[in-house]
Amino acid sequence: MKNDVLLEEDGMSPYREQVAQVDDPQLKRLLKRILADEESHHADFQHFVEKSAREGMTDQRGTRDDRTVQILNWGIEHEYTVILQYLFHSYMATDPEVQEQLQDQAINEMQHLGWLAEKLIDIGSSPRIEHTEIDKSVDMKQMLTADISIENVVAQKYDEATKELQDAKIVKLLSRIRDQEVYHSEVFQDLLTELKKEHGAA
Repeated sequence: MKNDVLLEEDGMSPYREQVAQVDDPQLKRLLKRILADEESHHADFQHFVEKSAREGMTDQRGTRDDRTVQILNWGIEHEYTVILQYLFHSYMATDPEVQEQLQDQAINEMQHLGWLAEKLIDIGSSPRIEHTEIDKSVDMKQMLTADISIENVVAQKYDEATKELQDAKIVKLLSRIRDQEVYHSEVFQDLLTELKKEHGAA
């Protein structure tokens, strides 16, 4: 639960930055609404942390830590990063189709994160929900280029993981996620190609 408090704190920071930077009144209003929700969640989680401390609740998470756990947690880190990145890019994009596709792929990445977290719990460990640096491009061509790049790199890493691990069920899961990452890259590439046709290659 303490991790949930930290996640909410981490999630609120980008929204505060965006509210300060954005000039569009409708977008600013949306971001303020999202920020208010995040602040409410933070307060709820903080309440539960304090309650669990008072009532002496014990931590029931698994403690397994090996190469399989490292790979699955790496996957979660990637998925969490691109969820935030694609949502940010969707808010900054001005093309409706780009906005919709970024949000759709973010939802798919949420599914990936859930699958990986469930698998970690199944094998006796616990998910580590952290993210790496998020690309904050506001130009649509730049953001899509960044999104294509991260999808290509990650698809390759998932592929390498399927060759390294022996657990057939985990290999099947990672293969499924890898194939969907390739699909995301292709969607983003199509969007970028169309933007270049409409607005020039620069």
